[in-house]
Amino acid sequence: MRELAIECWLAPDPATTEAVAAALSCALPAIRERALVVHLCGELGAGKTTWARGFLAARGVARVRSPTYSLLEIHDLGALVVAHLDLYRLADPAEIDALGLADLDVPGTLWLIEWPERGGTRLPEPDLVLHFTDAGSGRRLEASARSERAVAWLRAARARGGAPAP
Repeated sequence: MRELAIECWLAPDPATTEAVAAALSCALPAIRERALVVHLCGELGAGKTTWARGFLAARGVARVRSPTYSLLEIHDLGALVVAHLDLYRLADPAEIDALGLADLDVPGTLWLIEWPERGGTRLPEPDLVLHFTDAGSGRRLEASARSERAVAWLRAARARGGAPAP
């Protein structure tokens, strides 16, 4: 799937990674169609769970556990349900079937998926892909919009003052 828009940020520390996530969290538009899918990509320790924690903290979630062992944590926030998946320990993409994700592919739901490449073709195409890479003294976060919904989301974040400057 092609990229429709790209935004980049430098995050010298975890607090900045969380601030970028919080800015995107606050700009999230209503999800009126199927679930909005975000792939969080990067090596171990790149900041994927830190980003998810910042996103959820901006929505009032005080404690965010990494779903490394459970594979899936559901956060019901009223008007929004966030399905946070961590597929690092997935032995076979077929294991995803037991998670019941089809029931979560509904309006008002956001999927945050760490290690999506381990899900193979069992996951839907992402609306937004966040790549976390080493940038020497911190991390580079690149958001690649793959759907018009994600383009609108990035534009809304930019219009609200966005995240910390790139």
